[in-house]
Amino acid sequence: MKTLKLVLGILCIIFSVIITFQSLLAGLSNALQENGEVSGSAGIILSIAMLASGIVMLATRKSEGKGGAIASGIMLLLAGLLGLLLAGSYGDLNIWSGFAIIVAVVNLIPLFVKKKAK
Repeated sequence: MKTLKLVLGILCIIFSVIITFQSLLAGLSNALQENGEVSGSAGIILSIAMLASGIVMLATRKSEGKGGAIASGIMLLLAGLLGLLLAGSYGDLNIWSGFAIIVAVVNLIPLFVKKKAK
């Protein structure tokens, strides 16, 4: 699980940079078209949540506590759902939101699975 958290944390940080630039362009497009969509802002929120949860995953990957997994999982789950709801014409936000929800579920699954006794 430590290696998985390391890989997912790094991916979240890298993807947050990509999402930020795409969201800025989507927000600019929404403003120029005056279409009333907020998909660019939703992408920025998702990007911030992915960056924060990636940092939390990297920082807490070796700890035995469950607070880091809960924090990053809930944050990504809520941001992913927000992104899915507000995607609008920014179609890539659906993909990034789906990835965020998958990472959130991977973070939260160990909380509900009991460890085997040694």
